[in-house]
Amino acid sequence: MNNAVVNVAIDGPAGAGKSTVSRAAAKAVGYIYVDTGALYRAVGVNALRKGIDTKDKPAVAASLADISVDLVFENGEQKVLLNGENVSAEIRTPPASMAASDVSAVPEVRAFLFDLQRDIAKRNNCIMDGRDIGTVVLPDAKVKIFLTASPEERATRRYKELIEKGTDVKYEDVLSELIERDYNDSHREIAPLKPAEDGVILDTTGLSLEESVNEIIRIIKENI
Repeated sequence: MNNAVVNVAIDGPAGAGKSTVSRAAAKAVGYIYVDTGALYRAVGVNALRKGIDTKDKPAVAASLADISVDLVFENGEQKVLLNGENVSAEIRTPPASMAASDVSAVPEVRAFLFDLQRDIAKRNNCIMDGRDIGTVVLPDAKVKIFLTASPEERATRRYKELIEKGTDVKYEDVLSELIERDYNDSHREIAPLKPAEDGVILDTTGLSLEESVNEIIRIIKENI
């Protein structure tokens, strides 16, 4: 990797605020923001559109034969393209979240997206977030952060976010889905969710968005 390029890896469980915090921090330090979870969501949406059971690993793997997933950046903002179509809004629905968790356990999907993620990181100063960035995708990242919060706090944040978007959901359902996803992500055979050994664990329970962003920026500045 080019030593002139600085990569920041931010991992953590669903609903930890990785996307929101990482995007704000990237803007503050002048890096691009790469949401790798969006790539898995796009693969999940593709499977859902085709009527594929996202827990059917062979079927999900076969669906990659005619799929194109890409990230484009406009004014520093990331857009997710599925077969050339902007699916940035569709991938944020609850079904897409669960589908992403399922397809991320498929080795062929991880291999399919691995090179794309690394190529972006090689060419750009970036903050990249996901589930296995510091442990697998960018093990040599200059800064590694594991962002987390209590399940209840994460569910509350996700619930408010969905309600604001007009999605009809119940808090109890959001919490149960989040706990299920936590279990799936941390117990999968391929690249399970866990902090990097040389990473910094940041628990944002009780912190505001601004406080969380400031903590991320502080950790980055202390380590580069």
